[in-house]
Amino acid sequence: MSSRGSSLWPWGAALAVLLSLAACGDEDGPTTPDAGTDPAGDAGADSGTDAGTPDSGTDAGVRPSDPYADEVVSFEPGEGAGFGQDRFPSIVLGPPVGVGPDNGSLDVLSLGRGGTIILRFTDVGVVDGPGVDLLVFENAFAIPGGGTYSETGVVAVSDDGVTFHPFPCAATDADGGYPGCAGVRPIQANPANGVSATDPAVAGGDGFDLATLGLSRIRYVRITDSGANGYGGTGGGFDLDAVAVVNGEPLQGTPP
Repeated sequence: MSSRGSSLWPWGAALAVLLSLAACGDEDGPTTPDAGTDPAGDAGADSGTDAGTPDSGTDAGVRPSDPYADEVVSFEPGEGAGFGQDRFPSIVLGPPVGVGPDNGSLDVLSLGRGGTIILRFTDVGVVDGPGVDLLVFENAFAIPGGGTYSETGVVAVSDDGVTFHPFPCAATDADGGYPGCAGVRPIQANPANGVSATDPAVAGGDGFDLATLGLSRIRYVRITDSGANGYGGTGGGFDLDAVAVVNGEPLQGTPP
């Protein structure tokens, strides 16, 4: 976990940096030379021509009024976890609180080395619609001079909460931008700035398409720290902010 801005950071960003450094200690996490340098454009790169429009998914899925995870099923922190646990579980159940590409949000839960969290949707399920179906938000940020500071996580999904299907994640491929991993692109969406957290073209975060796994619907999301990040202090590893449904359907009357 980490946070920063340019040489002309506002005082709020500077404070965030100090808090983050205190939480994270001497991290040795990887940097990404190319990933996330154009976060808004990159976030929608896999979403297709319709996924970023307000009416996309009207045939195969809709964007719900409450698109965020509803429950934490389990959390198994790893070495270096601790940051955000004073606000757990609510800290990972609401909307993402992005502060733009140059600063990492502190509204996060650090998973620690190999830490795992499972979230469940109770009122809406994620369905396979046009382009990106699910967004996972971590506090990645752009590095002055180019590149992105990324702490990667492996995303797996399930419809029954028992059998999970992981998305391929190249957690050591910094040059390639860690394809398939979460924790790569900065967060743009924030309730205070009006940026939609369900529009992959503008929200930031990392998008996942159920078609990649041949799935039609899921209700559970498991995120596991990749083990290839920084782990100093109590802010080690993947830092989860939020998870949002892009294409969804109501689950009323559906047993958990």
